[in-house]
Amino acid sequence: QVQLVESGGGLVQPGGSLRLSCVASGSRFRFNAMGWYRQAPGKQRELVASISTNNTNYADSVKGRFTISRDNAKNTVYLQMNSLKPEDTAVYYCNFLYGKVGWGQGTQVTVSS
Repeated sequence: QVQLVESGGGLVQPGGSLRLSCVASGSRFRFNAMGWYRQAPGKQRELVASISTNNTNYADSVKGRFTISRDNAKNTVYLQMNSLKPEDTAVYYCNFLYGKVGWGQGTQVTVSS
């Protein structure tokens, strides 16, 4: 059973940066596209970035500010978040882009002055 563990969130001022990490157990990771998702209070969970073997995609709201990357040797996917805005405040999760598994606990990102 695959487990996902996110980390790296925190409280940051507008304009600041954070780097999120997600470690996936098991052998599925290196063969599958991964995504970073977020859920703000009172809103549905949304996909913000995805990465396959050689392609990345971003939601319009984060394009140019967020960068997704992966290290298959470490079963880890990262999300570098720069120029953070208050509207980026949410719990961030990772999961497979297709054939999702159970969600991890997520990591809270709060952007506030």
